[in-house]
Amino acid sequence: MSDSTELARAVVSTLIDNGVREAVLSPGSRNAPLSFALLAASRSGAIRLHVRIDERSAGFLALGLSRASGRPVAVACTSGTAVANLAPAVLEASHVDAQVIVLAADRPESLRGTSASQTTDQIGLLRARTVDVSDAYQVRGELVPLLNSGGPVHLNLQFAEPLTPGDDWSPRPAPAAANGFGIAAPRRSARAAVLDHGPRTVVVAGDDAGGRARMIAERGGWPLLAEPSSGARDGAHALRTYRLLLSTELGEQVERVILLGHPTLSRPVSRLLARREVQVVDLDPRWAPRPFRVDVSVHDVEIPTADEATATRDAEWLETWRREDWALGMRIDTLLAEDDAVTPYEAAAAVAKSLRSTDLLFVGPSNPIRDLDLMAPVRGRAAQVMSNRGLAGIDGVVSSAIGAALATQAVGGTRAVALMGDVTFLHDSNGLVIGPDEPRPDLTIVVVNDDGGSIFAVLEQGAPEYANDFERIFGTPHGVDVASLCAATRTPHWKVTSALELQHALAHPAGGIEVIEVQVGRADRREMDERIKALAHQR
Repeated sequence: MSDSTELARAVVSTLIDNGVREAVLSPGSRNAPLSFALLAASRSGAIRLHVRIDERSAGFLALGLSRASGRPVAVACTSGTAVANLAPAVLEASHVDAQVIVLAADRPESLRGTSASQTTDQIGLLRARTVDVSDAYQVRGELVPLLNSGGPVHLNLQFAEPLTPGDDWSPRPAPAAANGFGIAAPRRSARAAVLDHGPRTVVVAGDDAGGRARMIAERGGWPLLAEPSSGARDGAHALRTYRLLLSTELGEQVERVILLGHPTLSRPVSRLLARREVQVVDLDPRWAPRPFRVDVSVHDVEIPTADEATATRDAEWLETWRREDWALGMRIDTLLAEDDAVTPYEAAAAVAKSLRSTDLLFVGPSNPIRDLDLMAPVRGRAAQVMSNRGLAGIDGVVSSAIGAALATQAVGGTRAVALMGDVTFLHDSNGLVIGPDEPRPDLTIVVVNDDGGSIFAVLEQGAPEYANDFERIFGTPHGVDVASLCAATRTPHWKVTSALELQHALAHPAGGIEVIEVQVGRADRREMDERIKALAHQR
């Protein structure tokens, strides 16, 4: 057995012993020892192996698998630019503390700096804790402590020739008690904040806030401003139109914010958190320090029972928000119903309403997640919603959604749907390139196609004074025939042009991975956005 084969097998065995159950592999020559070892582990049933020819897609597939399962997932690649293609996924993983374990093949250290083929300095190439491994003896001593600290890891594995095994190998079954390295627990403060009932308070739940945000809002009797991917957007205190209401006189009355999760979705929330007169109580240390002033930063809270007068005031405060939210939601729905053609807002609403509590929804960035935020019901349909909000980029969304669906359905999850824009879809269309022997989830990908980047139409760049330049450098129309693109990968495709057609398509999934293309216009996006915002100030 060669030294490279011994090293690869030691790495794979250690990962299995410590809870890794999924691995993603991109083919190459220098990582051949890993490829053989991972395939052997897959055949023995120790791991589930996924093979992708594009390292960028492979990295995001691993990210989706890890985030949905809460377990570490390995992704293996060859040397050189292959490693660099994992950088976007590793960056996202580092900002959400996901355990993506990069197994990057490398030449022996003696070849670095010598112009050897496919050789560069890979140490420090990724935003991850890195260990340079030259032999099997390093693996257990250095690998396990590194992995146990959470977040992404880069194992830079020096493989010398020969790269192929000379014997068969089957890793021993994983220990029954192997539960995975697990994500490192957030730092907890020994202090507890006493949240009295005096100030007019709202609870803001950003990405990955979890159910504790809902619990605190309900215990305190306060309005809940929850992003779709917060895991808290449910219950009688959750509000659908909160980001529009923040721009009204009601929003100006907020005196205190209780904050959980990673709020990056809306400027109204960012402006609220930046207001000098508003007290910010941060109950989630995972994202410290925050980009805004925090007055109190603790993990535990106490909410004493309010006296009768204060309880009445809090109840009136909550009821005012709920009444205004309901009325504004009705005005928005009435406005959208006037348009015969399907709008992006209605597409998001149809997707949200098609889901049950056992389903998964993976949402792309830019307009789709903001449209979902405005249109999704806040009670009765609490599907699991995930999104790559660490850096909120368009990279790898198709692959992340496939990974999340695979992980969820492996443990009994039912339906999975992804909602994204056309540019996001095109940016990771390689995610649909899946070999015939690879695991595939049941996943419906809804692509809202307006032939370009409509997110910029509602930002400063979309102002009338920039109209002459907008299409070339921001609108970026592409004219891609999505049906033909899907046909190239043998992915079933539907094109719909009305809300009813979309509802029908969502109600009759074909099984496997399919794409529903919703054709919408882009010319009036800014005008419609402004009309919807104006509804918040009507009575």
